Amino acid sequence: MTGVKADSLPDASNIIDKWLEDHGTELVAWRRDIHAHPELSRQEVRTTELVMAELSAVGLHPRRLPLGTGVVCDLGPVGEPRIGLRADMDALPVTEHTGLPFTSTVEGASHSCGHDAHTAILIGVAKLLASVGPLPVGVRLIFQAAEEVMPGGALDAIEAGVTSGLGRIFALHCDPRLPVGTVGLRSGPLTSAADHIDLQLHSAGGHTSRPHLTGDLIYAMGTVITGLPGVLSRRVDPRSGTVMVWGAANAGSAANAIPQEGRMRGTVRTGDHDTWAALEPLVRSVVGELLAPLGVRYDLSYFRGVPPVVNDEIAVGMLERAVAAIGPDAVAATPQSPGGEDFSWYLEQVPGAMARLGVWDGFGPQVDLHAPNFDLDERALAIGVRTLAGVVLNARSATGEPPELTPPFAP
Repeated sequence: MTGVKADSLPDASNIIDKWLEDHGTELVAWRRDIHAHPELSRQEVRTTELVMAELSAVGLHPRRLPLGTGVVCDLGPVGEPRIGLRADMDALPVTEHTGLPFTSTVEGASHSCGHDAHTAILIGVAKLLASVGPLPVGVRLIFQAAEEVMPGGALDAIEAGVTSGLGRIFALHCDPRLPVGTVGLRSGPLTSAADHIDLQLHSAGGHTSRPHLTGDLIYAMGTVITGLPGVLSRRVDPRSGTVMVWGAANAGSAANAIPQEGRMRGTVRTGDHDTWAALEPLVRSVVGELLAPLGVRYDLSYFRGVPPVVNDEIAVGMLERAVAAIGPDAVAATPQSPGGEDFSWYLEQVPGAMARLGVWDGFGPQVDLHAPNFDLDERALAIGVRTLAGVVLNARSATGEPPELTPPFAP
């Protein structure tokens, strides 16, 4: 599936192997420490301090981002575009049920999305690169806060200038569908845009025996619940991967009374950037058309979330070269996901790519991200270091690829 030979990059591989041999246990320890002390979005104070301390310990000069959580650190040559490497640090408001010896010590919070691994991997990459002689290209390490809240802490980091001077940017995300030892690559759309809808309906209310004398709010809710997803499926190109799903609908308390208030909340997702730009006006138009004959008033709040992650072909080629050096079966294809990811905001500024890091041990159940019993095979930490460090150590520049690379994976 790849034209890159695994043994074509012996120098970089040897450097990475030696560092992992000496520091692999530290890599696991960082992950477990972060895992045991999860911090919710924009509260990552302890994690920020840990990153600052570990980077400073090897002579780097990390800087805290302006909002107080998150870290940026440059190393390597100056004056040319840099390679950006990003890790997210925040936890989820999910109570952990793994039973691990290093389980979350914080009530109602856990790293059930793998951000503890992302952060530990980038700490490892930072220390590895700091131990190498002159790097072939400048690097910017971005430890980002608040990925789990829309529209995402990436916007805060971008506002602080972290994309200035970058030529390419890269990130990893844990994937429990892929076995440990593999990294999923895909050129083009990797995730989907994710927007939120909050629709509140208002009626005069009344008796269920006389719905013709009022606006039947429950009927109106049902019309929108079924009608909006259905109409969107006929108004949007199905190849865009657009899907609208309701997550909450609440109204009324009595069987014989038409309620005065109702509320519905849901998400709209699409894998196509152009479709994402057109969704809000389309949703507003369809909701108005569905409710027009039903005698109810409404307030629609539409929250744009994140655009889709669209991987740049050259960046995927650089990842492919690094992953192929890990082993002959390390490179894997990966489908587009309907999930959202705020790494997409960086790609609105700078070309780059996100890869899927296989974390399934190959034997147990494939527990999905955000589940309270999600865990990962810690051998994946070394694979993550090999991937991101390999991108840097084998780069000719931050903006191009070696000419011998074969075309990367197509969508």
